[in-house]
Amino acid sequence: MTFKTVVIVGDNLLAKELSRSFQENAEVHLVDSRLMNEQVDVVIETTNLDKEEKKRRIGEIEASVSPTTLILSTTLGVTATEVASWLTYPERVVGFGTFANFKEGSLIEVALPLQADPSYVQTAAGIFSLIDQDIELVEDEVGFVFPRILSMIVNEAAYALTEQTAEAKSIDIAMKKGTNYPMGPLEWAEKIGLDDIYAVLSGLYRELGEERYRPAPLIRKLVYAGWIGGDTDKCFYHYQNRSNKELLI
Repeated sequence: MTFKTVVIVGDNLLAKELSRSFQENAEVHLVDSRLMNEQVDVVIETTNLDKEEKKRRIGEIEASVSPTTLILSTTLGVTATEVASWLTYPERVVGFGTFANFKEGSLIEVALPLQADPSYVQTAAGIFSLIDQDIELVEDEVGFVFPRILSMIVNEAAYALTEQTAEAKSIDIAMKKGTNYPMGPLEWAEKIGLDDIYAVLSGLYRELGEERYRPAPLIRKLVYAGWIGGDTDKCFYHYQNRSNKELLI
């Protein structure tokens, strides 16, 4: 299976990392608005935080490509079935779940909407194999498996920080040394982008309505401020270390 042209739609960390990863094996177009011509093999859509923006982009994609073109859509905050419901040809949608540091692992989770043509799974597997990633097929639920669990850990760490259980650095050290995690949850969130963590938590809370999924108020506040880590240098550590005294000068 060969793929010549890959279009990646989004302006977030994941879109940028996917673009860099595919460049060695395909012609890659990274766009954040109106798209492309019809001669593309696959479109990868990466919006997580803004559901209405995601719906708009999905509509633009369908208007720009062949009815049989595979659309891979990251579904951290919504289900693949919901994304597929926005399309006239829903059978070619495949949902996938990962964070922007996916190259540190070798697995991307994939979910099929109820409307899907299962043959597109093999196409998705072929696409991700180009960037040395295997796929694992999971049920179509918000957040998938490891993004959901990691987001819950970050959420609890944010509550611990808010409640002054410990400082950010101490929380991260405790989790690294106590559980042998490669990174502490707060620095992990800063690396992959707090906006995607918030998208998972918000999606779970919206879909399931359980209090355990409610995003910590501090996470919501940092996302509103744009202090999401990633390309910026502001997130949990910056929030904690800022001086109220300096703000008054």
